[in-house]
Amino acid sequence: MLVCSCNFITDAEIRDVINAFLEEDCWQLIVPGKVYHAMQKRGRCCGCFPNVVDIIVSTTQEFHRKRNFADEKVVDFMERLRRFEEEQKTALRERRNPRVA
Repeated sequence: MLVCSCNFITDAEIRDVINAFLEEDCWQLIVPGKVYHAMQKRGRCCGCFPNVVDIIVSTTQEFHRKRNFADEKVVDFMERLRRFEEEQKTALRERRNPRVA
């Protein structure tokens, strides 16, 4: 599936880069800018970044699930990451739809 139409990047390409990062260090922080830099691309309109974050989260979860990292800290971190993502989405929606006084 095409994730970034500005750079013609698919979800499979993004997942490959994320898995490569996780193979190097499974606890590193992966952000969209880091993924794009590894692919020698730049975010242009950056409208795809929320989808890239979703792909990072799901790929990281799957990576740790396959390797049986069942430690409580992993689950706690992933839950905190999910909450942070939801907070960011809510804040973005609020900025886009300001209340009329």
